[in-house]
Amino acid sequence: MFTKIAPKRFLFSLFLISTFIGITLLNLNEADKLFAEIQKYISDSLGWLIILLANGFLVFVIYLAFGKHKNLVLGGSDAKPEFSNINWIAMLFSAGLGVGLLFYGVAEPVMHFSSDALHAEGASFSDKANRSMNLAYLHWGFHGWAIYGIVGLCFAYFTYNKNLPFRVSSFFSGPLTKNIWGRVSLDVIAIIATIFGIATSLGLGANQINSGLGYMDVLEESFMSTVGIVIVITLMGLISVILGLKVGIKILSQMNIILCIIFLSFIFLTGPSSFILDGLLQNVGSYMQNLLSLSTNTQGYLDSSWQNGWTLYYYSWWFAWSPFVGLFIARISYGRSIKEFLIGVVLIPSSIVFLWMGVFGNAALYQEFIEPNSLSTAINNNIAVSLFVFLEQFPFSQFVMGLAIVIILTFFVTSSDSGALVTSMLTAAKKENTKDEPPMILRVIWAISLGVIAIVLLAGGGIGALQTSVIVTGVPFAILVSFAARSLLKNLNQ
Repeated sequence: MFTKIAPKRFLFSLFLISTFIGITLLNLNEADKLFAEIQKYISDSLGWLIILLANGFLVFVIYLAFGKHKNLVLGGSDAKPEFSNINWIAMLFSAGLGVGLLFYGVAEPVMHFSSDALHAEGASFSDKANRSMNLAYLHWGFHGWAIYGIVGLCFAYFTYNKNLPFRVSSFFSGPLTKNIWGRVSLDVIAIIATIFGIATSLGLGANQINSGLGYMDVLEESFMSTVGIVIVITLMGLISVILGLKVGIKILSQMNIILCIIFLSFIFLTGPSSFILDGLLQNVGSYMQNLLSLSTNTQGYLDSSWQNGWTLYYYSWWFAWSPFVGLFIARISYGRSIKEFLIGVVLIPSSIVFLWMGVFGNAALYQEFIEPNSLSTAINNNIAVSLFVFLEQFPFSQFVMGLAIVIILTFFVTSSDSGALVTSMLTAAKKENTKDEPPMILRVIWAISLGVIAIVLLAGGGIGALQTSVIVTGVPFAILVSFAARSLLKNLNQ
């Protein structure tokens, strides 16, 4: 069993994670302040670089999807897809997206709308609402999925077409990777980014579920309740990851899609449908029209606190998640062409984002239009409760809130089990068959580790600590991915 584990990668990663946990637990009183200082320093110093890289990857995706390499099949010309298009899209959506949309789908547009720093004095409701939705689309649309697409394509190409293991070090050649510790270091950066990126999402999800249950008077909102929810999610994820990709993760992903369609349809049909459709059409058109200016705005001549807390945080989150989601989508994308892969990974999920944000965001803004500050006050006080305050205005609100909690739970379980699976693949010994499941012991250890880290981060500073962990781990990996993209292009042109 242990012969199937890559000991250097596994033990080095575990050592670094354990050291972080120990230091944080011993200095809980100082951890919050330190996390905030680290986040501010990195954002202020390297914010321009993160925005530049995110835009560069989007341009690179367009080039690859429609360039001379577009018909290259991942796995060779005879390779056939392992999963149907429906199952493929379902797993893409569940692993890479659902987590954030449930947490921020209502909160973000309303928080942008109520932010005085974003709007000119005396701006109309229409202008403020449209700009708010444009920013939400920027944070959840093409750029993030382009990051996933490039990292995923690197994993898929170097594994299926170059017969190399599922590791970040497989992307590179040269003096650094000729040394064992050079290769190990590259892989450990990806492992750490994955672990903290997913742990952040678990922490946010547990916070939201706790707030929702507290709002419904089902469970008292407290730190210990949040810890209990993290443990439940971790145990459910553990069961799913033990069942494996084709059973646990696949079934949960399908369930997520069905529940989301029901949820989305209910909000649209019982909400201000005409207002939503009008807003959705205007939002998409405005976003496409202003994409260049939106995506290159660094707020260089203004106070950057908003930028640090939103755009840079999101892009860092995408980068932190990219080794996890990238490897996962590579694992399920055998037999697809580069064009099919990139369009599927970037365009389809982005379209789902536009639809989801368009429905939930515009329905929330309509509530603000009808009753000013009805949502914004509650959301700015406690972002985790935003979805439930919003749902209270709809018929059968208690039932719908319960459905929302079930969806949040399944999304986070899917993220937990997918994350444990991917991290296990990164720390497993090289296998002859890339479709083999990683060792059970690895899946169990990493599934438990994700829950422990989420609890530690919540104890060390709550949501602020979660955000900082994403930025600290996402920025180094963003730089690493830029070199990986160069290596991919070089190999494709050979």
